[in-house]
Parts: sequence; structure tokens; C-alpha cells
Amino acid sequence: MADVIKKATRESYGEALTELAEKYPNLVVLDADLAAATKTGIFKKKYPSRFFDCGIAEANMMGVASGLSTCGFIPFASTFAMFAAGRAFEIVRNSIGYPHTNVKIGATHAGISVGEDGATHQCNEDIALMRTIPDMVIINPADDVETRQAVESAILHDGPVYMRFGRLATPIFNDKETYKFELGKGVTLREGNDVTIIATGLMVNESLIACDMLKKDGINARVVNIHTIKPIDKDLINRCASETGLIITAEEHSIIGGLGSAVAETVAECYPVPIVRIGINDEFGHSGSAVDLLKEFGLSAENIYNTTKSALEKLKK
Repeated sequence: MADVIKKATRESYGEALTELAEKYPNLVVLDADLAAATKTGIFKKKYPSRFFDCGIAEANMMGVASGLSTCGFIPFASTFAMFAAGRAFEIVRNSIGYPHTNVKIGATHAGISVGEDGATHQCNEDIALMRTIPDMVIINPADDVETRQAVESAILHDGPVYMRFGRLATPIFNDKETYKFELGKGVTLREGNDVTIIATGLMVNESLIACDMLKKDGINARVVNIHTIKPIDKDLINRCASETGLIITAEEHSIIGGLGSAVAETVAECYPVPIVRIGINDEFGHSGSAVDLLKEFGLSAENIYNTTKSALEKLKK
């Protein structure tokens, strides 16, 4: 059996920008004194004249990016998710969202897997914040292959895009030869009619593992990767609801306002079915190793497996 190759999506982000720079000469990159961590330093090394370090001034960086977009550039403004979505929210809303400027936000170090940096840097609220901004596209890729294609898709999209990347190296499970990223279209990775597991980001691979565990118990779970949180694939989600009934959502984000909320809103309007959300509950994280924290907060294949079985058993009563 081949060894599983792992890579952090933040690294894939930096590499993708660099590889696409020649194809898109109007692509520029901005960072807020974190190029080594966000991996935009890879781009800076090869294209120094197209890289702008705005210093520890994230809100200003968003304003600069918006201005550059009005001059025909495609700017990628990069920093940690806590600063991109949190600290700079007002400028993102008023200077990027409201005028609908062509700015792409590369938010790295999202979620609890930031690990030792602790609660102040573990941004579990960014998707919820960005979902409230009209016409803001939100992409949360699951692996290296998906990230690279998502970055180019963001370039081709005319309008603001928020892209969410992780610090932790995660398994690459998509085949780069056959995978095709489509903005706003979910991907069915496993077929099944007993239950649907809808996941995003690093929880997609955990859901695939949980699916295999459930299979051994005679439970055929459908696994869907929702890489685009907004606009969300309503047709696919409602079809899953009609064909399998129970839906389990899994995300490395607060269960409030993220993927789980978006799925619940979707089915409530068209095809109401029971939904169980797996994610960060209404609480802050704390410092610790990324792997340990993911297990502690229930962001694991084991918890998806146990939660799914428990939900199915409750439905039988």
C-alpha cells in the first residue's frame, strides 16, 4: 500500500500563486508580515516586484488590495484567518464586498488545527462572518489538488473571494489527473443511501475514513465534499436529503454559521430532514498539538462514525 502523502493547503496556496503568475500577469500578492507562514513567500522569491508586504496592518492591506483591483490587477490579500476575517472585517465588508471589487482573500491558519497558537489565533468563526457579506464567494478546499484548482478558479471569478487554508499537513486524496474543481458544485466521493455525510476542508478525508468504518457495520454512507460554502450546491444537498434522509455535517469551524448552518438552511427551505452537525461547539479552543485538539473537539473519523451510528439508531426508535 502506497504511503499517504500529506501537505498543508497553505503551502499549496503559495505554490499555486507562483505557478499561475506567468499565466496571469496581472496577478499580485499582498501579505501582512506573515509571508513565511502563509507561504506567499514562495511567490515573493520569484516575483518580488509583484509582491507587497503591508506590514502588521491587515485592514489597510484589504483597502490597498481593493484599490489595486480597480486598476486592473487581481490582488490576493493574505494573512491568518483570524486577522483576515476578524480584525479586517469592516474593511472587507465596506471596501471589498460593498463595491464588489475583484479581491481574493487568502486566509491561512484557520480552525482549531492552528494548535499551539491557542484560542486567540484559532479562527472558528470566519466562514460565519464571510457568509454575511453579500456576493462573497467562500472556498474551503480539502487537499493539495483541490487547493491548486480552487486558486485558479478564484482568479477566473469576477468578484470577491474568501479562501480558507490550514496550517496542518493533511492527506492528498484527490487524483490530479482526473479531479475537476467547479465553483459552487459539491463533489460526491462515495455513494450510499443510508445517510449522507457532508464535509468540508480537512474533515472530508476524515469522513471518507468514517465511511469505510460504517461500511464494515453494513451502513452505506454517502460522502459529499462541499468545497464552496457560498454559493452552496443546493441541488446536490436537497437531492441527498431526498434520497438518504439523515444528514451529518462535518467541519473544522463553529457549528454556528458555517457549513452545518448552511446545509440546515438549505434543506429547511426545500426538503426538511434530520441534521446532526459536527464541528466546534459554542466554545473557544485552547493551546495544544493540532492532532490532539482535533480529537478532543470531536473532529475525527471516530467521532463521525459514532455520531452517525447514534443518529441512525435514534431514527429507528
